[in-house]
Amino acid sequence: MRHHNANRKFHREEGERLAFLRSLARSLIQKGKITTTEARAKELRPIVEKLVTRGKNPTLSNRRVLIARLGGDTATAKKIEAVANNYKTRAGGYLRVVKLGARKSDGSPMAVIEFV
Repeated sequence: MRHHNANRKFHREEGERLAFLRSLARSLIQKGKITTTEARAKELRPIVEKLVTRGKNPTLSNRRVLIARLGGDTATAKKIEAVANNYKTRAGGYLRVVKLGARKSDGSPMAVIEFV
């Protein structure tokens, strides 16, 4: 049965897809704003928002989870904790996805994902 299995595959196997999304999350955290396809941005948003929520409460276990989810990158984990300090009073919705239109080469719908 396929219940609760509606995530986007991106024509990749599970490990490759997780590494791909981890890389996108790292780029977004470091740069604050990235341009990507609409599907990638929509898939990335809940991942990064959950990381920011964990970063708002920097206990030892939350720090370990951040480091594990970001691929052992302690610098990025510290940076997400710094980003999370900007959203201490905000209950959620830390990211926005702005649609840009179609890419000229292949017509893929593009979007910008950025912190609010």
